[in-house]
Amino acid sequence: MSVQQLRPFPTHFRLKNLANATSPVFEFKLNPHQEAAAQAANAWFKRRNVYSGTKQQRFLSHRFDVYAGMSFPDADVDHLQTCIAFFFWAFSFDDLSDEGALQSKPDAVQVGVDISMDVLRNPDAPAPDFAYAAMLHDIWRRFRATASPGACNRFFHAVESWMNSQVEQARNRSTDEIPSVESFIVLRRRTIGGPIVEAMVEYSLDLQIPEHIWNHPVLQEMSKAVIDIMTWPNDLCSFNKEQADGDFQNLVFCIMIERDTDLQSAVDILTDMLAQRIADYVRYKAQLPSFGPELDAELARYNKAIEQYTQGTIVWYYRSPRYFRGQDVLGKPEVIIPVYKRAPSAPGKESAPKTLTSWKAEPYISLSVPSSLVRASLFLVSIFACLYYVSSAPSIGPRAPVS
Repeated sequence: MSVQQLRPFPTHFRLKNLANATSPVFEFKLNPHQEAAAQAANAWFKRRNVYSGTKQQRFLSHRFDVYAGMSFPDADVDHLQTCIAFFFWAFSFDDLSDEGALQSKPDAVQVGVDISMDVLRNPDAPAPDFAYAAMLHDIWRRFRATASPGACNRFFHAVESWMNSQVEQARNRSTDEIPSVESFIVLRRRTIGGPIVEAMVEYSLDLQIPEHIWNHPVLQEMSKAVIDIMTWPNDLCSFNKEQADGDFQNLVFCIMIERDTDLQSAVDILTDMLAQRIADYVRYKAQLPSFGPELDAELARYNKAIEQYTQGTIVWYYRSPRYFRGQDVLGKPEVIIPVYKRAPSAPGKESAPKTLTSWKAEPYISLSVPSSLVRASLFLVSIFACLYYVSSAPSIGPRAPVS
């Protein structure tokens, strides 16, 4: 499927309050340590020099600290600080490949992934110069200090899967390819970082749950359902921002093309799919067997925590200025949202749909430089950037024991 198959967008669309759909099942709670943890985490992020000036202010205005306070409500102040740092790393790296310098550049994203994975494989090596990997280096150090060996193993493999999904998604963007609904749902569980979130929830409470418990088929189905429940509201809340940035890797657009329907119908279809997924989660949870009193108690703490994370995540989608550009959408049963215009700086693609009221030819400037030469020049710039990152990455050595 291709972006060219999308129908033209309307000028507005309706969106229900998705937090109302999840609240009967998932508890919402605030962490009392949020402000204290935020001060330390914000200072930590500013020292990383990922952004500067107004770009840094804009990134921090999304209040990822509030997000962490709503998503890890029972974490102590030290663990919550790490969780905020985790959000800083995850969202900044995601933005790098979604709308930043590496958008639609899978080869360049792969280099960043390779440097980051070296950090996980060699945690006691010096932090690399690549700022995103340097953040992960410190988060991984904190994680390993208190998490169980199983949680560390799950975090490692979850980050690896998420990183690889970023490359795959960048490759889809570079070709304007839109996956099928079924295949995108599977990919989206990885790109949202669902398995990383599950490991972070374990870490936030220092839970001790044996490996064989996680492999139980009921827990596996619960995991898929809860990740879908936290992911699909993200697609519903973020697709407007993403299309304005020239990004169409979103479940709403997959539904539009696969079902040959308009934008509002796709939004309504995905909202109904979410309701069904909530019912699936409730059904799977009722089927969960007993693993003995101690393990049942520990697993109950985890289930409560992942449910709190999910509800906090969905509430944050509505509270953050990241998705709705200052429009007051919080607490309303349904809102009408304008379809955002494409940003002038977004990569221009003739196949991108326009709104129904602005479907007209637009002037362009014809350059005398051949397009093939321009593409070749951009490719060489990407190659030189990749070589720089590789040359600055730490060498691979034997892993030192955890201190």
